[in-house]
Amino acid sequence: MESDTIRPDGSDFRQVSTRAGYSLGSPKFSLDDTRIVYHEMTRQSTWDAHRPEDANTVMSQIVSVNFITGLDRIEETSGPGLKMHPQYISNNNIAYLVKFGSNAGLNYTKPDSDHVQSLATVRSPSWSPDGLSVVYEKPDFTVRALEKPLYSWDNDWEYRFTDVFPEISKTGILAMTAKQTGNATSNIVTLNPDGSNLQVIFNVLDKLNLTEVRKGLSGAFQPAWSPDSQWIAFGLGAWFQQRAQETASIYQVTANGSYSEQLTDGSVNSGFPSYSLDGRYIVYRVWGAEFGLRIMDLTDKSIKVLTNDSVFFDNLPHFSPDGTTIVFTRRTEVGQVDDPDRTNYDICTIKPDGTGFRRLTDSGANDAHAVWTEDGRILYNSGMYGFRDECAIYDNTFQPYGQIMIMNADGSNKTMLTDSMWEDSMPIFLPNSILI
Repeated sequence: MESDTIRPDGSDFRQVSTRAGYSLGSPKFSLDDTRIVYHEMTRQSTWDAHRPEDANTVMSQIVSVNFITGLDRIEETSGPGLKMHPQYISNNNIAYLVKFGSNAGLNYTKPDSDHVQSLATVRSPSWSPDGLSVVYEKPDFTVRALEKPLYSWDNDWEYRFTDVFPEISKTGILAMTAKQTGNATSNIVTLNPDGSNLQVIFNVLDKLNLTEVRKGLSGAFQPAWSPDSQWIAFGLGAWFQQRAQETASIYQVTANGSYSEQLTDGSVNSGFPSYSLDGRYIVYRVWGAEFGLRIMDLTDKSIKVLTNDSVFFDNLPHFSPDGTTIVFTRRTEVGQVDDPDRTNYDICTIKPDGTGFRRLTDSGANDAHAVWTEDGRILYNSGMYGFRDECAIYDNTFQPYGQIMIMNADGSNKTMLTDSMWEDSMPIFLPNSILI
């Protein structure tokens, strides 16, 4: 990333400043238009800045250069801290935000009686021309209420908040993992689409360690309804980075929570199940000692290998409404000559007998969390539009910039449904007949 300028009519585009291996952001003119000020950090730091476990370690500096020449480079600050949003409030005083740490808040390169450090958790400050007033954003990470209506970018779609891995039964009851809501211990819960009648039907603390659950690294993930709405299958165990060291098993529980049973033996990390149309089979993914997709026959618990490759990391399978196709996520690129660390995930489909493989996305970004709509289309999460703002501006999110997309079952007519700066993922389609 670099600092550039352009005229309002689009002419005279030119690079003002750049630095190899660094990201330059949030540029502003000085009051006399002779200099440009911006924040500067390593490229790796732009990524670390939004990660909750790394943000406090990031260091950036406020830098200014001559607008005409791009020279006379001055580092206006020094020392640790994530410094952002610089703005001249006089020709020799620059205001800026320190995002984390003991100096977090509004700061100045030349403090005086009118401009003193203000220690506060604020974001995106903008000072008045005289430098005496400032407007800013006050972050609030309070979890929204279930089914809270949200802004929709498409008048044909109503957008609501819910917890992770939601799925609707044929009788109109939602099941989901309560990872953020309730007591936030990743239990399996059911509720009406309007948020009422919430019931815990599987309590993970009967099986798992509270410490790992509280960290969000283990729990009961991705409940899936059986076609007759009598059972819910899910994965129980360790997830995210813990999946490489610990296992998870497929379970199913009755819809009222009165009985549960373990379906896989826990020898590998098994998760993310989905029932076939007739309810006889469950497709799920394995990870660790084995990789790929598996299909279990619930009549005798026998297991068939559907895909088996430690390169692809096949994941998140879902049976189509008609039972003829399984949609899933596959790692389709593993390293390039010019970028050995590059990986890319795409949405694919395959038939339950292992034939008919198709790759449906090829955006160059990660595409994942695909689910079917009631009419046989595919909703999924894509990073194809990248960050919607400067990377370091993001807060406390380890998977930023995803948007919800929809496409036909053959991959055609891809349409973007959301356009936020955060991660929108794990979509679910609820027909109007259920919502009304």
